Amino acid sequence: MTSTLSADLIASRLAEAVPGAVEESNERDVWVKAESVLDVCGFLKDDADLKFDYLVSISAVDYIEHFEVVYHLVSMPHNHGAVVRTRCWGREEPSVPSVTGLWQGADFQEREVYDLMGVSFTGHVNLKRLLLWEGYPGHPQRKDYLEPPR
Repeated sequence: MTSTLSADLIASRLAEAVPGAVEESNERDVWVKAESVLDVCGFLKDDADLKFDYLVSISAVDYIEHFEVVYHLVSMPHNHGAVVRTRCWGREEPSVPSVTGLWQGADFQEREVYDLMGVSFTGHVNLKRLLLWEGYPGHPQRKDYLEPPR
Protein backbone atom coordinates (compact mmCIF):
# COMPACT_ATOMS: atom_id res chain seq x y z
CA MET A 1 0.00 0.00 0.00
CA THR A 2 1.28 3.46 -0.88
CA SER A 3 2.02 5.64 2.14
CA THR A 4 1.48 9.39 2.20
CA LEU A 5 4.67 11.32 2.67
CA SER A 6 4.35 14.14 5.21
CA ALA A 7 3.53 17.36 3.41
CA ASP A 8 5.44 19.29 6.06
CA LEU A 9 8.56 17.27 5.16
CA ILE A 10 8.00 17.98 1.46
CA ALA A 11 7.46 21.69 2.22
CA SER A 12 10.76 21.89 4.10
CA ARG A 13 12.60 20.20 1.22
CA LEU A 14 10.94 22.55 -1.26
CA ALA A 15 11.85 25.60 0.84
CA GLU A 16 15.51 24.69 0.36
CA ALA A 17 15.30 23.68 -3.31
CA VAL A 18 12.84 26.30 -4.64
CA PRO A 19 13.02 29.27 -2.24
CA GLY A 20 9.79 31.23 -1.90
CA ALA A 21 7.65 28.65 -3.69
CA VAL A 22 5.80 27.21 -0.68
CA GLU A 23 2.82 29.21 0.57
CA GLU A 24 1.64 26.79 3.28
CA SER A 25 1.38 23.13 4.21
CA ASN A 26 -0.38 20.77 6.57
CA GLU A 27 -0.03 17.03 7.21
CA ARG A 28 -1.44 16.08 3.78
CA ASP A 29 -1.06 18.97 1.33
CA VAL A 30 1.50 21.51 0.17
CA TRP A 31 0.33 24.77 -1.42
CA VAL A 32 2.80 26.40 -3.79
CA LYS A 33 2.75 29.62 -5.79
CA ALA A 34 1.23 29.15 -9.24
CA GLU A 35 4.27 30.55 -11.03
CA SER A 36 6.50 27.99 -9.23
CA VAL A 37 4.54 24.85 -10.16
CA LEU A 38 6.92 23.72 -12.90
CA ASP A 39 10.04 24.22 -10.76
CA VAL A 40 8.41 22.51 -7.77
CA CYS A 41 7.22 19.53 -9.79
CA GLY A 42 10.58 19.22 -11.51
CA PHE A 43 12.32 19.05 -8.14
CA LEU A 44 9.79 16.53 -6.77
CA LYS A 45 10.30 14.30 -9.80
CA ASP A 46 14.10 14.51 -9.97
CA ASP A 47 15.11 14.46 -6.29
CA ALA A 48 16.54 11.02 -5.46
CA ASP A 49 14.88 10.86 -2.00
CA LEU A 50 11.44 11.89 -3.26
CA LYS A 51 11.38 10.63 -6.88
CA PHE A 52 7.73 11.42 -7.69
CA ASP A 53 7.92 9.79 -11.09
CA TYR A 54 4.19 9.22 -11.62
CA LEU A 55 1.47 11.85 -11.99
CA VAL A 56 -1.78 10.22 -10.87
CA SER A 57 -4.11 13.13 -11.60
CA ILE A 58 -4.60 16.83 -12.10
CA SER A 59 -7.90 18.37 -11.11
CA ALA A 60 -9.28 21.80 -10.31
CA VAL A 61 -11.71 23.23 -7.77
CA ASP A 62 -13.65 26.48 -8.16
CA TYR A 63 -13.78 28.41 -4.87
CA ILE A 64 -15.31 31.49 -6.59
CA GLU A 65 -12.57 33.86 -5.36
CA HIS A 66 -9.90 31.55 -6.80
CA PHE A 67 -9.32 28.26 -8.58
CA GLU A 68 -7.22 25.57 -7.00
CA VAL A 69 -5.29 23.14 -9.20
CA VAL A 70 -4.49 19.86 -7.45
CA TYR A 71 -1.70 17.44 -8.38
CA HIS A 72 -1.65 13.89 -6.98
CA LEU A 73 1.83 12.38 -7.26
CA VAL A 74 3.28 8.94 -6.52
CA SER A 75 6.82 7.65 -6.26
CA MET A 76 6.96 4.12 -7.64
CA PRO A 77 10.50 3.42 -6.34
CA HIS A 78 9.76 4.72 -2.82
CA ASN A 79 6.06 3.76 -2.68
CA HIS A 80 4.87 7.10 -1.28
CA GLY A 81 2.45 9.74 -2.47
CA ALA A 82 1.87 13.47 -2.12
CA VAL A 83 -0.66 16.16 -2.93
CA VAL A 84 0.52 19.51 -4.29
CA ARG A 85 -1.94 22.38 -4.68
CA THR A 86 -1.78 25.84 -6.16
CA ARG A 87 -4.19 28.76 -6.24
CA CYS A 88 -5.02 30.75 -9.38
CA TRP A 89 -6.51 34.15 -8.54
CA GLY A 90 -8.96 35.90 -10.84
CA ARG A 91 -11.71 34.54 -13.02
CA GLU A 92 -10.73 36.06 -16.36
CA GLU A 93 -7.39 34.39 -17.19
CA PRO A 94 -6.40 31.87 -14.51
CA SER A 95 -3.21 30.08 -15.51
CA VAL A 96 -0.56 27.68 -14.26
CA PRO A 97 2.60 26.44 -16.02
CA SER A 98 2.12 23.14 -17.85
CA VAL A 99 3.83 20.03 -16.48
CA THR A 100 3.52 18.04 -19.72
CA GLY A 101 7.30 18.30 -20.17
CA LEU A 102 7.72 16.36 -16.92
CA TRP A 103 4.88 13.85 -17.21
CA GLN A 104 3.39 13.08 -20.61
CA GLY A 105 0.24 11.89 -18.84
CA ALA A 106 -0.52 15.52 -17.93
CA ASP A 107 -1.52 16.26 -21.54
CA PHE A 108 -5.18 15.17 -21.50
CA GLN A 109 -5.63 16.06 -17.83
CA GLU A 110 -4.57 19.67 -18.38
CA ARG A 111 -6.77 19.86 -21.47
CA GLU A 112 -9.74 18.57 -19.46
CA VAL A 113 -9.21 21.17 -16.71
CA TYR A 114 -8.89 23.87 -19.36
CA ASP A 115 -12.03 22.70 -21.17
CA LEU A 116 -14.29 22.38 -18.15
CA MET A 117 -12.89 25.00 -15.74
CA GLY A 118 -11.10 27.50 -17.99
CA VAL A 119 -7.71 27.26 -16.25
CA SER A 120 -5.00 27.75 -18.87
CA PHE A 121 -1.70 25.84 -18.76
CA THR A 122 1.07 28.02 -20.17
CA GLY A 123 3.59 26.12 -22.26
CA HIS A 124 1.17 23.33 -23.18
CA VAL A 125 1.81 22.61 -26.86
CA ASN A 126 -1.77 21.57 -27.73
CA LEU A 127 -4.07 23.32 -25.24
CA LYS A 128 -7.48 22.98 -26.84
CA ARG A 129 -10.82 21.62 -25.76
CA LEU A 130 -10.92 17.91 -25.05
CA LEU A 131 -14.56 17.08 -24.35
CA LEU A 132 -16.47 20.01 -25.84
CA TRP A 133 -16.20 21.46 -29.32
CA GLU A 134 -14.15 24.53 -30.24
CA GLY A 135 -16.32 27.59 -29.91
CA TYR A 136 -18.38 26.20 -27.03
CA PRO A 137 -19.33 29.17 -24.84
CA GLY A 138 -17.83 29.07 -21.37
CA HIS A 139 -16.59 26.34 -19.08
CA PRO A 140 -19.42 24.20 -17.63
CA GLN A 141 -17.85 23.17 -14.30
CA ARG A 142 -17.37 26.74 -13.12
CA LYS A 143 -19.69 27.91 -10.38
CA ASP A 144 -20.57 31.02 -12.38
CA TYR A 145 -21.39 29.07 -15.55
CA LEU A 146 -24.83 29.60 -17.04
CA GLU A 147 -25.99 27.10 -19.62
CA PRO A 148 -26.15 28.75 -23.04
CA PRO A 149 -29.61 29.17 -24.55
CA ARG A 150 -30.74 26.49 -27.00
